[in-house]
Amino acid sequence: MNLVSTVKNGISKVMTYWKTPPLGKYMNFKEIAALAGGGIGVKFIITCIQGVMIAVGNVFIGNTIGIEPMPMYAIYILSIVASFPLTMLRAYIIDNTRSRKGKYRPYIISMGLPTIVLAIGYFWMPYEHMNQLTKCVVVLLFNIGFQFFYNFLYDAYDNYIVVLSPNTQERSNVASIRAIADSLAPTITGAIIPLLGKAITGTDNLFDIRIYRYIWPPILILGFFLSLIIYVNTEEKIVQAKTHVVQIKFIDALRAVAKNKYFWIISLAGWLGFLESAYGNILGWLYTYQHACTPAAYAIITTVYGNASLWGMMLAPISIRRIGKKNTLVFTNLLNIIFIAMIYPIVKHSDPAVMIWLVMCCLWMNALVGSFTHILTPSLNGDIRDYQQYITGERIDGMFAAVGLIGSAVTMVTSSVLPAIYEYVGINQTKLQELLPAIIAQEGALDNPNNVYNVLYHRETFVSIFAVLIGASVIGAFLNVVPYFWYDLSEVKQRGMIKVLQIRALFEDYGNGVLKDKDLVEAIETIREAQEFVDAQPKNIAEYKHAKKSAKGKEAKKKAKKEYREAIEFNQNIEISKFVVKEMNRFNTPEGIMQLKEAREAVDAGYEFIYNFDKSELAAAKVLPSGTPEEKEYRKAEITRARDTAYAQKAAKKYFPKGIKEFDVSIFESLFSQEDELAEKLEATYQKLYKARDEKDKAAVNDFMNEIKAIKAEQKALEAKIKQATNDNSVYNRAAKPYISAKNMLTQSENYSHLDEIASMYDEAKIRHEKAQAEAAAEAERIKAEEKAYGEKLKAEKAAKKAEKKNKK
Repeated sequence: MNLVSTVKNGISKVMTYWKTPPLGKYMNFKEIAALAGGGIGVKFIITCIQGVMIAVGNVFIGNTIGIEPMPMYAIYILSIVASFPLTMLRAYIIDNTRSRKGKYRPYIISMGLPTIVLAIGYFWMPYEHMNQLTKCVVVLLFNIGFQFFYNFLYDAYDNYIVVLSPNTQERSNVASIRAIADSLAPTITGAIIPLLGKAITGTDNLFDIRIYRYIWPPILILGFFLSLIIYVNTEEKIVQAKTHVVQIKFIDALRAVAKNKYFWIISLAGWLGFLESAYGNILGWLYTYQHACTPAAYAIITTVYGNASLWGMMLAPISIRRIGKKNTLVFTNLLNIIFIAMIYPIVKHSDPAVMIWLVMCCLWMNALVGSFTHILTPSLNGDIRDYQQYITGERIDGMFAAVGLIGSAVTMVTSSVLPAIYEYVGINQTKLQELLPAIIAQEGALDNPNNVYNVLYHRETFVSIFAVLIGASVIGAFLNVVPYFWYDLSEVKQRGMIKVLQIRALFEDYGNGVLKDKDLVEAIETIREAQEFVDAQPKNIAEYKHAKKSAKGKEAKKKAKKEYREAIEFNQNIEISKFVVKEMNRFNTPEGIMQLKEAREAVDAGYEFIYNFDKSELAAAKVLPSGTPEEKEYRKAEITRARDTAYAQKAAKKYFPKGIKEFDVSIFESLFSQEDELAEKLEATYQKLYKARDEKDKAAVNDFMNEIKAIKAEQKALEAKIKQATNDNSVYNRAAKPYISAKNMLTQSENYSHLDEIASMYDEAKIRHEKAQAEAAAEAERIKAEEKAYGEKLKAEKAAKKAEKKNKK
C-alpha cells in the first residue's frame, strides 16, 4: 500500500510540475525528461566516437582499418599535440559565445551534426585501397576533426547542466537522473551490435568495416534526432558566471605541491599501472577471431559485463565505511591482480567456447572491484587537497590541475610500451606472412589479408599473445597497487586535519574581524573536547571485540556492539585531539619559539634577508638533530625555509636587482571589476542588436555591431593587463615567499594568543547560534508548507481548466 501511494504521489507531482517548476526550483519535469531522453541520444554519439578515436590499442584503427601498433602510436602522439591548440580554441569560442539560444545549448546541435558527418565519412573512406602511410594520414586528419567538433559537443553536453539551474542541489539531482538515463546508450549498443553485425556481415567479426558503415550511422543519426529533444525542450536559466582566478604559473604550482606525498602516491600509482589494461580487448578478440560464441550469447556477455560497475559503485561506500579508503584501495587492487591472473590458465587450457564465459566471469569481478575507484577518486582528491591546505596553510586546488599536465607527458611516453608488446608477441607483418596460408585455409578468403591482427585467427598464436598480454596486465596491476602501501592518510588523520583547519579559520576570521557565531562555537567546542581527550587512556579494543563476539541474547549483543563502536570512536577522538592540541601549542614548544624568533628577525630585516641569504644556512639545517618527532619536524621545516629562501634569492636578484617591491593585489579587484562591466556591457549591446535585427533596423544593427567590436577591443586590451598583473604577482610571490611566510606566521601566532578572549565570547555566541538554528528550522518548515500550498494551487488551477474545457464541450 505504501509503494502504491508513493507511486501515485510521484505521478501526481510530475503532472503538477510538468510545465511549471516546483517552488524555489528552476527546472520543470518536462525539461528534466527532455534532458534525460535527449541525453541518451548524445550518449549514442559519444559511445560511437569514443570507440573510434585514436588511442593506443584502439580496435577500430588497428583491427578494422589495419594500422599496425607502432604507426598507431605515432599518430596518437601527433593527435595529442594537435589537441592543445584546439582545446584553447574551443575555450576561446565558449568564453566569447553571445547567443540568445544560450551558452552551451546551440553547440549540442551545431557540433553534433559535423561530428556525425565526420564519423560517417571516417567509416566510408576506402581503407581497402590505401597503404599504411595513407591510412595513418587519413585517420589522423579525421581525428583532428574529432578533437575539435566531438570534444566541443562533449564539453557542451557535460557542462549544460551548470546553466540549467542556479540551485546547486537541483543541479546535482538532475545530473544524477541524466547519468542514469544516458548510461542506457552503451548498454543498448553493446547488446545489439553483435546481433546486427551477424545479420549484415554473416560473420562473427566485430571489426568488420561493414558494421561501422551500416550499423553505426543510423545509430548516430538517431542520436542526433534524440539530442534535438534537449535543444527544443530545455532553456538556459543563467549565464555561467565568470570565475575570477589569479592564474598560477606551472613552476609555482609544482613547487607548491612538491611536498604533498599523497598527491604523488596517487599520481605514481596511475603512471605505473599503464599496462593493467593490456588484456582489455580479450572478449572482442575471442568472439571475432576464435568464434567463441554466437552473436546472441555475446550480446548477453557484454550486457552482463557492463553491469558490474553498478554493483561496485553500490558496494564501495560500505567498504569505505568498514575498512577505510586506504584498505579499500589496497584490497580492491590486490583483487584486480588475482582476477586478471585467473584469466591466464583459462586462456592456456580451455576451449574458446568455454573460455569466453570463464573470462567474462573474471572480467566481471575485476570490473566490480575496479569500479570502486569511481567513488574513491573524488574522496581521495578531496583528502589530498585538505592535506595540502594543512601543510601549507593555503587552499590551492587549481595547482593540482596544472601539475596534472605532468601526467599527460608521462602517458605519452608510457603509451609506447603496449604497441611495442604487440609487435613483440607477434602482431606484426613477419608473423602474419608466416601464418597467412594456414589462416586462409582455416577461415577462407579474408577481406583484408594484410591486417596484422589476422594472426589472432591462429589458435596457438592467440593463446601465446594473450598469455603475454595477461602477464603484462598483472605486472601493471601489481605496479599500480605498490604506491598505495605508503598512503597513510587515514580517516582519523583526515578528521584531525579538518579540525585544525577549522581552528585556523576561526583565528584568521578573528584577526580579520569577521568572526561568525557558528564557527566560534564549533571551534571552541573542538578545542575543549581535545583538551579533555588528549590525556585519556585508549580503550582496549580487543576486549570489546571479544565481548561483542561472546555476547548471548539479542539485547546483550546489541549492547556489546554499541559499546564496541563507542570504544572505537573514543580512541579515534584521542588521536584527533592530538592534532588539535599540537596545533594550539605549536608556538609554545622550543621548536615553535625558535621559528617565531626567526620569523621576527626576517620581518624586521625586511626583504634584505633574502638578498643576504647564505647557502651555509641550508647545510646547517640539514645537520640539525632529528632524534624525536618534534626535532624531525623542526629540521624538515628549517630545510624547507632555507630552500625557499635560496630559490627566492635567485628570483629576487633576477627580477628585483634594486630591491623587492611589494605587489598590490588590489589591482586584480579593479581589473576583474572592469572585466565584469565590459561583459555586462557586451551582453546588453547584444540584446539591443537582437532587438534591432527583429525590427529590421539596419542602421541600428550597424551601430550596435560597431559598438560590439569596440567593446571586444577593450576586452582584449584588458586581458593583456590581467595577464601582465598575473605575471607580476607570480614573480613577486616567488621572490618574497620567505618574507610573506614569516609575516603570516607572526600574524597567526598573534591571533592564537587571543584564545582566552575568544573563549569568553562562547556563551553569548552559543545562545545566538542556537537561536539562529531554531529560526532556520522554522523557516524550513515555512518553506515546506508554502511548497505544499503552491502545489495544491497548481492542481486546483489545472482541475479548473479541465472542468472549463469539459463544460464548453
